[in-house]
Amino acid sequence: MRREEVMMEIKIQRLNQSELKKRDVFSWPIWEKEISCFDWHYDEIEECYFLEGKVDVQTKDGKRVSFGKGDFVSFPKGLSCRWDIKKPVRKHYNFR
Repeated sequence: MRREEVMMEIKIQRLNQSELKKRDVFSWPIWEKEISCFDWHYDEIEECYFLEGKVDVQTKDGKRVSFGKGDFVSFPKGLSCRWDIKKPVRKHYNFR
């Protein structure tokens, strides 16, 4: 696998409450979105914690990932993808 492919991976984790508090996740802003589909490009790294929802994301190279309630997800800078929101989303988010 080439280095640029590794860096474009969407990382999905299950963090416990202690790890979430350590990252100060619950002080991050909240974003909400109804069931919909849209294209998105990440100009910065985004980390987010899903309070509600279910999402399928497809990257430009055709890779598909799914995540939702309880998942901590990191999107790399430079990633272009398509979001397909299956259940309404409510998430804490942070750009860095």
